Amino acid sequence: MFAADTWIVLDDVQFTRRDYQHRTRLAALGSPQVSRWMSVPTQLPQGRQTVVRDAAIADPGLARRRTTAMLRQYYGASPHWPALAQALEPVGAAFGSGRTAVVAETSTRILLDLLGWKGQILRSGDLSARPGRSQRLADLTAAVSAGSDLCGTGGIKYLDESPFAARRISVIPFLPRPPRSGHPASRSVPCGP
Repeated sequence: MFAADTWIVLDDVQFTRRDYQHRTRLAALGSPQVSRWMSVPTQLPQGRQTVVRDAAIADPGLARRRTTAMLRQYYGASPHWPALAQALEPVGAAFGSGRTAVVAETSTRILLDLLGWKGQILRSGDLSARPGRSQRLADLTAAVSAGSDLCGTGGIKYLDESPFAARRISVIPFLPRPPRSGHPASRSVPCGP
């Protein structure tokens, strides 16, 4: 995401359990290869048809306490913990919304801010796009006048590039690496939630 200049939050797509929509991996300090899942327990009011923006946190107070405790357990020994703990305060407050998407977006915004990202954030629910995975992503990319779509290793497996080619939008396979200083990629958006 740091390499893109626009992040389109896919807030009106189906919530997928066992995905990064409500969980992440925490890597141990000094041993990044050792990781553990941290999840926000989520309820789906419309069952499997629930869209991301409607997914609810099962017990917001308990989820907030567990998330805070787990982050402190993993990163409390870091010399950067005091600053990070302060930066994460809005994430704790986001649990009060009762919405998983609010917590996920808030935490991602904070990370991007800490890294100095200068891009814009939009929501797919506010943009016009046709159905179908690839067609939808091509429409969203075009809606923000981007010339390319950054697509990670998971998304590239199912992506049909023809809707992008029809709009003269390039699809750039993206492999994650640490952010570099400087400006994000010119007029590109990441695909995915």
